[in-house]
Amino acid sequence: MRKVGIVGIGHVGVTVAHIIVSQGLADELVLIDHNTAKLASEELDLRDSASLLDKHIFIHAGNYNDLADAEVVISALGHIDLITEGGDRFEELRANAPEARQVGADLQHVGFHGVLLVISNPVDVITGIYQKATGLPHNQVIGTGTYLDTARLKRSLADILHLDPRSINGYVLGEHGDSQFAAWSTVNVLGENIDTLAQHYDLNLTQIEQAARIGGFTVFSGKGYTNFAIAHAAVSLLELILSDAHRESIVSHFNIELGSYISSPAVIGREGIVAEFNLPLHDDEKEKLLASAKAIQQKTQHLI
Repeated sequence: MRKVGIVGIGHVGVTVAHIIVSQGLADELVLIDHNTAKLASEELDLRDSASLLDKHIFIHAGNYNDLADAEVVISALGHIDLITEGGDRFEELRANAPEARQVGADLQHVGFHGVLLVISNPVDVITGIYQKATGLPHNQVIGTGTYLDTARLKRSLADILHLDPRSINGYVLGEHGDSQFAAWSTVNVLGENIDTLAQHYDLNLTQIEQAARIGGFTVFSGKGYTNFAIAHAAVSLLELILSDAHRESIVSHFNIELGSYISSPAVIGREGIVAEFNLPLHDDEKEKLLASAKAIQQKTQHLI
């Protein structure tokens, strides 16, 4: 039975829940939030949709005991109200870190042994906190990382080239934050290398990369939060886990050499990270990845 839990039923958490329910991606969905009134309302709203859908899902508000046998738990807790316009995702760390430690301890206490998928920001740091708090193997605790930033890069480039973003391959690597970077050596469009396209179309790669980097804050500036894209990113990864896809994707996972949770491609399946591989990078990209890991560690030391 596909059992999924969501901790944190705010803008993102409830959007994740809605996608799971509308697409019938689980058999049982457990919702947890400390705001019990909102939790009850969101649960009822989702259950009221049941007769209008093709798939049956058992939806209920629950507690951590209900998550003991969940295949996947998604952490969507957060305090986006703490982020100032044009700010940094690390502004959420002081509030999110203690909550992640408590949720992690609660999951460990009930014996949760599935995959923990983390959306909560700053996602690389919070994912690491969860791994320590739960005691789960590193491969079973992963974050959305630059999965969404990579999608934003594809969208930005596709807009200029008048293409569907799915025609573009490549990655944004590093921190889900200021030190992320487009690994242009990995990017190709319809089989063409990005360098060839940049010359032919006079592309400003720096501007395209920056559009991806600030994409979340661009959305935030207009509506005060983000939810649709990050929710779809999380659900996309959830599907890879539940189906044991063994598909390559980019997530925040623990890099032994860098000593940090940071985004690079890995193979995703039922156990989370089921295989890793060396992504060929140019020397300057390797340096940027190292610098990004150091940036994550430095900002963490100042704030925790």
